[in-house]
Amino acid sequence: MLITEPSVSVEKLVNHIFCSRKITRNDQQLLMSLILSKDALSLEERLYIDKVFERLRRGLIHVVD
Repeated sequence: MLITEPSVSVEKLVNHIFCSRKITRNDQQLLMSLILSKDALSLEERLYIDKVFERLRRGLIHVVD
């Protein structure tokens, strides 16, 4: 599943990453653009992002091209 919608939410993107157990370059770029396009992230959005980093650190999500 390729997510390219500009209106995709952090929650939707993170759930996609969790379900596929991988993060692509496209996912990474989209996540960064979502983070940078906001003045401030909500607590929920920060928690989702923290979970991505935690799962990457633990090897539960793999980085792919």
